[in-house]
Amino acid sequence: MNTFPPYRIGTGYDIHPLKAGRRCVLGGVEIPSSSGPDGHSDADVLCHAIADAILGAGGLCDIGFYFPNTDLACKDMNSLDILRRARDETAALGYAIQNVDATIIAECPKIAPYITAIKESLAATLALPVNCIGVKATTNEKLGSIGAGLGIAVHAVCLLARTRDDAPPPQPRQDLP
Repeated sequence: MNTFPPYRIGTGYDIHPLKAGRRCVLGGVEIPSSSGPDGHSDADVLCHAIADAILGAGGLCDIGFYFPNTDLACKDMNSLDILRRARDETAALGYAIQNVDATIIAECPKIAPYITAIKESLAATLALPVNCIGVKATTNEKLGSIGAGLGIAVHAVCLLARTRDDAPPPQPRQDLP
């Protein structure tokens, strides 16, 4: 019998610079803005932080391992697909996501009007009730590069619960020395 813990917690963090003319997609929802997060995929910083929290809770590798920014197949990828992969990877270990909570840090665009739509998008993607998704938005009070409106960051946390005892343990990364 495995002795895996009944619950596992993971945290995630991501930050992207803002670039004029880029779409601003957060949690799979496009937010009207003259600039958006810049990155290899759709740069959905919220999905990236949550995916890392999920993968971390499962004791797995980060999203860069599964979706390297050097892989052309990941170019302009919809980050909801990254979330689905994180959910599926932890499910294969015998764990289910119980809830996620995230804080978006940005001076602009204003995110509060879109939080309900973002929570609904994340809930549908992760197969969770909306009340198991927490999303908050705050500013950096004009301090630092985020406060100057040059970027957007997200902190996220995830709770997993064991669903079965016969699942395989996480495997170590094969690309590490």
